[in-house]
Amino acid sequence: MASINYYLDKPDKKGYSPIHLRINCKGDQIKLSTGEKVNPNDFDKKNQFLKDKAENSEAINHYLNYLKERADDLLNKSSKKTFTFSEVKEQLQEYIKAYKEGNEIILTKEQMNLYGRTYSFVDLFAGAGGFSEGFLQAEYNDKYFNFLLGSDINKNCELTHIVRYNHQLGLNAKFLKQDITEPDFLENLKEQVGDQSVDVVCGGPPCQSFSLAGKRKKFDKKDDLFSHYLEVIKSLRPKYFVMENVKGILTKENGKIKDLILKEINSILDFSELHKLTSFIKKFKKESGENEYILDCIGKRVELESVSFDDIDHLKEEYIKTVESKFQKLTPKIVDYKTSKTDERINTIRHGLNLLRRNKEIEKLRIDVIKEKDLNYIDGDYFVEIFDGFLKGIEIESIINNIKQAFDKLDISKKYQSEYINIILALEIYTETFDDCINRLEKLCSKKQKEKLNKILNSIRLYKINSPLVVNASDYGVPQNRERVLFIGCRKDQKLISEIPATVKEDEKVTVAEALYDLDFLENNDVAHDYNGIDHLQNDHDLPKRTIDGEVNNNGLTYAEWSKTGRLNGRFNPSPPFYVRNFEDLEQGKKTINLLHNHKTSNQSEKVLKRLELILNAGDYDSAQEELLEYGLSSKKRNYNVLQPDGQSPTIMTIPDDYIHFNTPRALTVREMARLQSFDDSFVFQGKRSTGGSNRKHEIPQYTLVGNAVPPLLARAIGMEILKAIK
Repeated sequence: MASINYYLDKPDKKGYSPIHLRINCKGDQIKLSTGEKVNPNDFDKKNQFLKDKAENSEAINHYLNYLKERADDLLNKSSKKTFTFSEVKEQLQEYIKAYKEGNEIILTKEQMNLYGRTYSFVDLFAGAGGFSEGFLQAEYNDKYFNFLLGSDINKNCELTHIVRYNHQLGLNAKFLKQDITEPDFLENLKEQVGDQSVDVVCGGPPCQSFSLAGKRKKFDKKDDLFSHYLEVIKSLRPKYFVMENVKGILTKENGKIKDLILKEINSILDFSELHKLTSFIKKFKKESGENEYILDCIGKRVELESVSFDDIDHLKEEYIKTVESKFQKLTPKIVDYKTSKTDERINTIRHGLNLLRRNKEIEKLRIDVIKEKDLNYIDGDYFVEIFDGFLKGIEIESIINNIKQAFDKLDISKKYQSEYINIILALEIYTETFDDCINRLEKLCSKKQKEKLNKILNSIRLYKINSPLVVNASDYGVPQNRERVLFIGCRKDQKLISEIPATVKEDEKVTVAEALYDLDFLENNDVAHDYNGIDHLQNDHDLPKRTIDGEVNNNGLTYAEWSKTGRLNGRFNPSPPFYVRNFEDLEQGKKTINLLHNHKTSNQSEKVLKRLELILNAGDYDSAQEELLEYGLSSKKRNYNVLQPDGQSPTIMTIPDDYIHFNTPRALTVREMARLQSFDDSFVFQGKRSTGGSNRKHEIPQYTLVGNAVPPLLARAIGMEILKAIK
């Protein structure tokens, strides 16, 4: 057993003594300089730490403790029992060097424009930063990306972002930690971006509420995020935007959600050209002499597309006021004065119009109720029906439907039917997408007028999109079958992107074994801080060499080598990766700088380990059921996925216990899951490693950060196509 302690060397001219690490083992001794100096009066020899009053004591004590732990791991907890002096020194000096480099302040000259033209991007619903990572890896000829801002609602997403992009890569990218549904989100976003133009917006509104693997919930807070995402697009008007989501979105509500998304994208207009359409409607109204009121409503609805997010509520209120005025004129024609004041049907119409006029307040109420429902875990209980009933009742469609029913029960005479019908049509137009309004307008046009209208529409639609793209991450060098849907909007002055070509042939896809073999040296409840040089599965020279994006090429690197060396291009000179538990540790300099991060196995019971062993030996969960029953190890768990070394993993989710390592009966580590997602090993996931139960709704630990991320190599492929096309 080796003893490990610190001692002070002779003071220098300023009176500061270097701190040395000393290792004693059976009479032999190794001494190493830690690189830190201290006033001898500030060092507590007994406890081997700086006293609290010492300058920077928290950060230095954290470092001394960290280095002592690494020495203890190496000498007292390693399976290896014989070391040379040089081996020990070399290993520990690597940690000391990494620590010193990670705490240096580095001044660099502004980058000369060696790489050509930069294109800026913003990453919404950023999570860990999969999109950001992939876009920063992308470079085509003289084009590359500049990261302006990431945004998400969780503190650990912010922490991971700041450590990776601000501290490690030295970027000036900002982070906005705010819910996109909050009223001032857009204002805060624009303030952070400042006067910088945004060329690309990427992101994927959280997919859980319409994931094929999950439970679909009505009025889930996550279901309403797409419209807010589009509000950002309407405001920033980037050259391209990318929305990533699960494949299930294509079939949600029998495909209606997909159609609505495409309609909304087509409804983003070029304000500078919109006058052509409003002039067409005014001229059409004047020339036709018919349908004047409906054409007027269509014109007002179109006008809503031309105003800023801040002004739209006022225009919506004015729109409903015109409908109210129409109803006020109709009321004395269909009921007497007394009935108009007391009748339930008349009051339903009047109060319904009041609710529509206060759309801003009602929408805020709806968002707040959904948030409370989410925060209080209202699901699968007696309260669901109450909450969902209320939320459905205040939807615009429900309010209008109640108004319609009230009108129907009034039994209005034919003489005034047209006035009633016009009121209902006006309310329907109010709720329609821009495309729905145009379809209504087209039905009133002659053939010649339609041709003129279509020319105008081609000039005023700001974005082009054919249809959503279905992609599989394994086609882009990711060792994982992860199917996703991409909606790529291309501004009308840019080239349409209609595919993301595969970078890897079907028979040359990266396998699970390629991705994980060099990390397979852990046992149950074990942790590693460096690579053990494992080669019992395969040797590096037996593995295919690949380009950065997975294409087999003898001049390339293995997948594991790419993961270790990193895929960022030559623009970056990253400092050593480090881990912190929280923002407080970051501020106090309590960094943990290891050669390998996030590689810790769970502490599983003997019973669980035996269950995993039986499933692993059987090959899959279903085949193991009989033997599990025989040993009394049956589980209520829906599924376990045994990874196949020669294939790709299934879609990586957020719960590590869903997967069994292909070679060892255990769950995956965060680093292994990150490898399957194509994150570089230098990308460190911060904060808590995992969490359980209801905490998963609000905490975003490392496993969730990894599982929810866009695979960087998929994002890189998307970024490459944008760089090829962008002007």
